[in-house]
Amino acid sequence: MDHANDAPRLLRAQDYRRERWRNGAGWTREVHARPSPGGAGWDWRLSIAEIDEDAPFSAFPGVDRELVLLSGNGLRLRFDDGALVELHPPHDRLRFAGERALRGELVDGPTRDFNLMWRRDAVDAQLWHRPLVGSMLLFADPGSTWAVYVLAGRLRCGAGGEGALEAAQGDTLLLPGASAARRRYPLDGGGELLVIRIAPAGTGAEADASEGAVD
Repeated sequence: MDHANDAPRLLRAQDYRRERWRNGAGWTREVHARPSPGGAGWDWRLSIAEIDEDAPFSAFPGVDRELVLLSGNGLRLRFDDGALVELHPPHDRLRFAGERALRGELVDGPTRDFNLMWRRDAVDAQLWHRPLVGSMLLFADPGSTWAVYVLAGRLRCGAGGEGALEAAQGDTLLLPGASAARRRYPLDGGGELLVIRIAPAGTGAEADASEGAVD
């Protein structure tokens, strides 16, 4: 993972870059993409898909992904292998392999959907939907990064000893670990969050979740 810049960052919703899907069938707003070493593509990526009509999803070989319904009346995921999954409001989600061919079908009108994607040979990733009522602590180990997307409400982060960062609905915080020490991030506010931990492959992102996020 690239730690040339390990300072906490606030990504504003209005700054997300809008671009076509890889297959041209829809639009996405890129929240953040962490380049792979050497600059050949990315190791992980956050984005928000805008689905206005039924369409096939792009294929991402070697990538795992998790899709979270942000808004709309539901999305039906019809996989070519016969599986069928419906995501219902408010925030149903599904984790699946990027190689699996599928078609997204709208249940009743357009949807917006949060995408977490990561190259499975490079990093491990875990996502939680969490309420924020008061305060929470995140502990970022060296080599790891937390991303916090504000679903609703407002969030203030003490930014690991640096200046405080204030995030509103739709904004994202990137909270990296320091190069040689565990870093502590105090969060406070009120609302709902998507909390994501990215760590080097094989370091047990899921196993450490109970230690990483503390109410």
